[in-house]
Amino acid sequence: MEFKSWLKRFVLEHGLLISWLIAFTATLGSLYFSEIVGFIPCEYCWYQRILMYPLAVILAIATVRKDIRVYVYVLPLSISGGSISLFHYLNQKVTFLHELGAACGPIPCNIEYINWFGFVTIPFMALVAFILVTIIHLSLYYVQRSENK
Repeated sequence: MEFKSWLKRFVLEHGLLISWLIAFTATLGSLYFSEIVGFIPCEYCWYQRILMYPLAVILAIATVRKDIRVYVYVLPLSISGGSISLFHYLNQKVTFLHELGAACGPIPCNIEYINWFGFVTIPFMALVAFILVTIIHLSLYYVQRSENK
């Protein structure tokens, strides 16, 4: 079997489940950090949550229904969430943007509650989740589009 056809089949069969698992894990992770560890979310974290939590629900429903056309709803959320996560991460790590986060609200957006390996912060983890969901759903879009030709 050719790799390209194997990849198409894999994305069609497992893409929804994998993207739901990513969104669900990100949702549980954010709840763990705030409710169990006690990290108070900053304003940018709330925006990311507003975009990630519905993804977990939408993708759960789409997975059960095997609705690969859910990319219509998922991509705007995942791309917007990834953009906010990227800005938040850069706000933490880039010196001239670091000052913007100090005036973010009661909790500064440039605070790094965790900094694993010198680069893994909470916004970085959210960014990775949003990027993975986006890649999977762009793949679903292209696979579905190529099969309808």
